[in-house]
Amino acid sequence: MRRKLILDVDTGTDDAVAIMLAALHPSLELLAVTTVNGNVEVQYCTENSLKTLDFIGRGDIPVYQGCPKPLVRPDFPVPRSLKKDDGIHIKTLPLPPAVSSKQDKNAVEFLIETFRNATDDIVLVPVGPLTNIAAAITADPDFVKNVPEIVIMGGAHYTGNVTPAAEFNVWADPEAAAIVFSAGFAKLTLVPLDATFQALVTGEQAKALEDLGSNAGIAASRFIAQRIKGYDATQPMKVSGAAPVHDAVCVAYLVRPDLLETRHVNIVVETQGMHTVGRTVIDVNRRGNNEPNGHVAFGAQADIFIDMLMTVFQGGRRDHD
Repeated sequence: MRRKLILDVDTGTDDAVAIMLAALHPSLELLAVTTVNGNVEVQYCTENSLKTLDFIGRGDIPVYQGCPKPLVRPDFPVPRSLKKDDGIHIKTLPLPPAVSSKQDKNAVEFLIETFRNATDDIVLVPVGPLTNIAAAITADPDFVKNVPEIVIMGGAHYTGNVTPAAEFNVWADPEAAAIVFSAGFAKLTLVPLDATFQALVTGEQAKALEDLGSNAGIAASRFIAQRIKGYDATQPMKVSGAAPVHDAVCVAYLVRPDLLETRHVNIVVETQGMHTVGRTVIDVNRRGNNEPNGHVAFGAQADIFIDMLMTVFQGGRRDHD
């Protein structure tokens, strides 16, 4: 039986690769995509998600638009002096305009109703700011118990990517992240930068994806090339001419759990610190008294990830533009 999932995204170059992987992998059933304000404003996230699905022939998968701003903070996107334009994400992905349309229902309402009425297990995979998820928790006291598993891309133990202390998804709505991590989900896995920085895709591998000739391979190559350009310019990786594709790692993990090396630890989010707001405080040495509340990935096997992209993206449409 295929694993059912819902992706919550802020599309975004790496989100787009995650959407394609979830929509095309034969072991997965992508039920829906929900969008949230993040890498770009939510309306662009929605359009980018729709056009990505259309481009690979999966416009049948519904897209629901969610929260346009953080739960508490009125100033997001925050003053741009605090966030450099890294060139990694662009407002409009380089794909033909979407033919399909977003659903009328709001993403938060959709999430609450879907998990409340589910008869099979559905994995919730948020790979952007956690605003939609926190809003669902706040609105429905039963939401947490209705979600059997949640796999989150976000946070960092060693290295931030938007401030010295914080990773973007958590930093963009730290109050939402704090709600999610403290909610008591039955199974929570966090995939932070510590893991995704180990699953890099090189320029040569991006070219190999393009050479597959499929729409998915060509689109993934475009998005990854954009990411490599941005990372080389602003935060070069240990491997020259390579970039992480963070969000797609979470999707790959659903099929190949051996992709990630995890530890069961306590995770909290800093919401008050002047210099550390948005930091995920991961108690790897058990210095606090709080019990573990999540499985955190600290290692990733790049070869498993690359092989999956190459295999899955061979299929699908080939009428690329």
